Amino acid sequence: MGRQGHRDSQGVSGPARALGVIPKGPVILMGRMRRLWTPGRVKQRYAAGLAVVCALGLHVGPAALADTIDDKKAADRHVAALEQTLEDTSAELAAAYLALAETQALMPAARNRLLLAEAASRTAARRNAEVGASLAVAEANVARAQEKLDRNVTTRDQTQRTLDSFAADLFQGGSVGQLSVALGATSADDFATRLVLADTVTALTNQALNDLATAKADGDATRAYLDAVQAEVTALKREAESALAAAKSAESDAAAAKASLDALVAKQSGFAAEVESRKAAEQSQLAEAEAEQQRLQALLIEQARIAREEEAKRKAAAEAAKQAGKPVPAASTPDRPATRSGYLDVPVRGARISSEYGMRYHPILHYYRLHSGMDFAVACGTPLYAAAPGRVIRAGWRGGYGNSVLIDHGIQRGVDLVTTYNHLSSIVTYGGAVARGQLIGYSGTTGLSTGCHLHFETLEDGRFVNPRTWL
Repeated sequence: MGRQGHRDSQGVSGPARALGVIPKGPVILMGRMRRLWTPGRVKQRYAAGLAVVCALGLHVGPAALADTIDDKKAADRHVAALEQTLEDTSAELAAAYLALAETQALMPAARNRLLLAEAASRTAARRNAEVGASLAVAEANVARAQEKLDRNVTTRDQTQRTLDSFAADLFQGGSVGQLSVALGATSADDFATRLVLADTVTALTNQALNDLATAKADGDATRAYLDAVQAEVTALKREAESALAAAKSAESDAAAAKASLDALVAKQSGFAAEVESRKAAEQSQLAEAEAEQQRLQALLIEQARIAREEEAKRKAAAEAAKQAGKPVPAASTPDRPATRSGYLDVPVRGARISSEYGMRYHPILHYYRLHSGMDFAVACGTPLYAAAPGRVIRAGWRGGYGNSVLIDHGIQRGVDLVTTYNHLSSIVTYGGAVARGQLIGYSGTTGLSTGCHLHFETLEDGRFVNPRTWL
């Protein structure tokens, strides 16, 4: 048996679910309990308890005992509420740390992505710079090629003009063949001169034609080279600029993702610290409440001892009166069948005991703690009965106990005996007196439970004891 930790409607799985969400229920409950059990009230009750003990001396009146019992029950309820709140906070803190751990686990990958993106960006920048340098060289080559092309065009134009002029001269002067030279000569010297001139003209014509063809070929080759260089450089520049843009974009995305994770870690760490502080305050309040509970427990034990002494004195007086032949005052006797070894009946019929009273490893909370009662393995919906006559002092939802019924059986064997019936699927009796064997509800698995069963407890003066001592 344990108490159920708080769970919100959306659970606690994933990082987002522990951020910025503080359950309001426990906070409200704590506020209400602080009003009921402030240090001033604790001191007042403690002083009142001491006054009761001092006033009692060797006598404990019914009213004083009832008041102490009421105070003890109130303290028990307060401690139970604080324990519930603390368990809620502990569960909330565990969820916060889980979310923080999950987020922190993402950090190395985020840092690696950022480092890789930065490296890729640097590589792309270097590549872009290299292409830029290549572009500068290519542009210089293009400039030289353009100059060469311009020279070729000039040479070609000059050659063309020379040919055009020579052609015009021929057209105007006629043929320059050897026969024409011989016929046109006026003397042997004139003939020789004309012949040399004709050879020169022919050579110049041929050279001009060759120069023109060469200039045209060079011009075509230079133009083709220029086009190829421009196309290659343009493609490289486009590729480098695209790679650099992609690398910068990846670097920006990785930096944004890491910044988001950093912010999330900071937020989760702050929330965890806040819950830690709240848990410490709740632990302090629980310690104060437990101290008050222990004080009242000690007071009840003392009152029970005095009550037993008074009962012993009354019996001695009755025995002395009997011996003297005087009437014996009527004395109340506990409700206990003469044929039974224990005062309490088993609260459920035909059930197997699945877990005894004592320390055990909790199946849900996963740590060793006191199993404060006895578990009866029964199907859900099995009738449950009052183990003895008494009065229902509480019935309803009780945190990890689920639907629960508490019955006060009064002073039995010198102690105030209370039985509890927990994890019920439904409750039949919510208050008033009950008889032995009266139906009070049906078994279930409400609250912090792993299956259908009845968790049955016995308390002596507010302390858990093994139910077997009463069954």
